[in-house]
Amino acid sequence: MQMIPNMSPIHDETVARNSGPGQIEDTKPRLDADVRSQQKPPPKRTTKAVFIMAGIVAISIGAVFYYRSRTKDPATAGTAAGRADAVVPVVAGVVASKDVPIYLDGLGTVQAFNTVSVHTRVDGQLMSVGFTEGQDVKTGDVLAQIDPAPYQAALDQAVARKAQDEAQFANAGLDLKRYIELLKTDSITPQIHDTQKSLLAQLGATVKADQAAIDIAQVNLDYTTIRSPIDGRAGLRQMDQGNIVHASDANGLVIVSQLRPISVVFTLPEQILPKLQDHADDFTVLAVARDNTNVLTEGRLAVVDNQIDTTTGTIKLKATFANENLRLWPGQFVNTRLLLATRKNGVVVPASVVQRGPEGAFAFVIEDDQSVAMRPLKVAQIEKGEALIDDGVKPGEHVVVDGQYKLQPGSHVKTVEPSGGGSAPKTRAKNREGARP
Repeated sequence: MQMIPNMSPIHDETVARNSGPGQIEDTKPRLDADVRSQQKPPPKRTTKAVFIMAGIVAISIGAVFYYRSRTKDPATAGTAAGRADAVVPVVAGVVASKDVPIYLDGLGTVQAFNTVSVHTRVDGQLMSVGFTEGQDVKTGDVLAQIDPAPYQAALDQAVARKAQDEAQFANAGLDLKRYIELLKTDSITPQIHDTQKSLLAQLGATVKADQAAIDIAQVNLDYTTIRSPIDGRAGLRQMDQGNIVHASDANGLVIVSQLRPISVVFTLPEQILPKLQDHADDFTVLAVARDNTNVLTEGRLAVVDNQIDTTTGTIKLKATFANENLRLWPGQFVNTRLLLATRKNGVVVPASVVQRGPEGAFAFVIEDDQSVAMRPLKVAQIEKGEALIDDGVKPGEHVVVDGQYKLQPGSHVKTVEPSGGGSAPKTRAKNREGARP
């Protein structure tokens, strides 16, 4: 028999099993168990994927370094530096020095200098109304007339009673004179004389009481004519002619308000109280419309309240205004500006110079080499387009008024005329949020 060389570590073996007489059942190859245990597993595919990804990352990093090396090329760097050193056109201004008023701003309510709700002081029928709604009235002007007939009758009755009692008083006086003469001759007893003297005194007191009754009746009669107690303006009529009015009525006939002069009550923070006490007592107060631009009228501070409101931490003040043009009206809300003092030779710049950043207010100051530097500012107030500066710039320095949004510290600038033919430039709302002084 010829021998066939073994070419594989795996040996095939045919196994035949008899299922019955003369039959062969299922003949299959069988692997050698020892050889199968020695077989090595094939390499995993995940290892290849890891090597592929590592290669991609390495290529990406190389591309980044290559790009950065390209940007550091001398020609490219020169172009970028040229853009950084480009001259920026700006509108420039000069820091000035002048006297600046210092104001304290508050919110106020207009109140009538005097307000009177006119009531009747006697009961009766309202016979006539002597005013027109909205009419200016003077003290003593007739506003209404109550039916005077019952009060005139009461006055006449009191006068008649007094005349009767005066007659009795006069007669008692004559009798007393006679009793005095008779007493001298002992014609009457002293008791009769004393009784007559007492009667005379009693009748004298009755006459005085009658006079008081006359006065009361006269007052009530005068009350039937209702007059204005103050100079002012009549409001809406609250009772019509023909109605029965009573002194106990809750509503009056009309409200009269004094508009010239007029008062404004306003509040300021309690922290300003020492400033008010340190300065002069005579303060000027401006009443400004709600748009905070139109000054309505000028007045004087009248009084500072004697206590601080603990709930709001504010103090009330009252100012008086002549109000000749009636620009102020009771119940009106106005902005108030109290002139606290005047800063002599204050440092001022246009309001648009002041920029806002994360660290507060700053300005771009133009140096001698036409470069700009950021300078932090301490702003006292901004009023009518001008900012009063406590610290940061000095008079005579040049600052950027418009065009700040294009600037960085160290940028070079050139000054140009403001747009609009020399008019003041508009304040830009753009601030350098990321800037640092």
